[in-house]
Amino acid sequence: MKTYSFYRLKYSGMILIAFFLISMGFFPSCENEVEEEEAYFTIEGNPTGLSVSTATKTESYVVRSNRPWQVVAQSEVDWVQAFPNEGDDDGIFKMIVNENTTFDARTVNFAFIVDGEEQPVLFRVDQEKAVPFLTIADIAVVKNINQTAQDVKINVKANVTYTYNSDATWFTFKKADIGTTGTDLTFSATANEATNSRTANVSFTCAQFPNLNATFVVKQEGKSEGTVVLFEDFNWLAYGSAIFYTTTGETRFDSWSETKGWTSTVNTVTGSGTTPLCYARQGFVKLGKTAYGGDLISPKLSAISGTKNLLVKFKAVPYMTAGGTKDDNTLVVSIIGPGTIGTSTFTIDNWPNYGTDPTCTAIWADKATERSFTITGATSETQIKFLGWDYNLVGVGAGKNRIFLDDIKVLIPN
Repeated sequence: MKTYSFYRLKYSGMILIAFFLISMGFFPSCENEVEEEEAYFTIEGNPTGLSVSTATKTESYVVRSNRPWQVVAQSEVDWVQAFPNEGDDDGIFKMIVNENTTFDARTVNFAFIVDGEEQPVLFRVDQEKAVPFLTIADIAVVKNINQTAQDVKINVKANVTYTYNSDATWFTFKKADIGTTGTDLTFSATANEATNSRTANVSFTCAQFPNLNATFVVKQEGKSEGTVVLFEDFNWLAYGSAIFYTTTGETRFDSWSETKGWTSTVNTVTGSGTTPLCYARQGFVKLGKTAYGGDLISPKLSAISGTKNLLVKFKAVPYMTAGGTKDDNTLVVSIIGPGTIGTSTFTIDNWPNYGTDPTCTAIWADKATERSFTITGATSETQIKFLGWDYNLVGVGAGKNRIFLDDIKVLIPN
């Protein structure tokens, strides 16, 4: 017969009791119940919309959330988008708005969908409408041109459809070049062989917005003064700034992309840099730099037949700093080849006024800017040299004598 010890019986009984108590639910479960975190969704700063101009715009927004979310447009549009338009928790999305080139303002609402449920507040994007414009450069003044055959460029900036038409048979459209600064419309003018001047009107018409209609006036001189054998307005130069004291970007003669027959003497004075000291700006040139003079020499006057007496007109402005400090202001003119000059030295004293003419444009139209001299006995080999006083200005006067030149006209007077 088998026997069991008291202790073994006691231990077995305890196991049975424990099993009984567990089955009856007297002991708590070992698993911890996890309470679900309350949902939240916010955008930093609590913006309710975005208002933008016609320009392209991108705005970023920071999302704080513990649920999946979406940004959904309430209507189908292609001019604005949310990117990315969804996320799982914290994140960033951007509103990307394209440029509005239309003449209508536009609006769209976006909804936020959080964990499948649309939020009560919408996000509104508003964009301004484009303002129609047709801007024609220099339309406020008459465009004066000389008597020779030439091309004339008219720069136009517009966000509307327009047409243009010249009323003169001698001034006709040639081509259009679209660039970053608008469209350059090139017209061809034939030579004016008459004594009197003549006028052409280029009409710009916008059928959609008639208030933008405008007329560009071109006046071509006749031969009342004489016959032009050389005219140079330097409009083919486009370097640096038109403002006299802003030297950034001005380009020395030996770096010009073209010269059209003009030359400049290399300054060999010690310390000058052994280079020509003539500089290109926006449609005009500058002679000289601090302590050293520079010159500009015309092409040969090849349009002259035989020996002729000439009238030379030119425009010149002296250099003055933004603060009002003046250079010396002597311009010396001389002849290379046949001919005798009438006046060789000019005092250029029409000082710029940066207060009334900050862009340095009005001064070129001022009558005081133009000067003239005569040449006797010129031929097709004659050249004209303009020099800012002297090549060596170290210790001379102010030590600098910079001069701006433009619109050089050489003609055989009547």
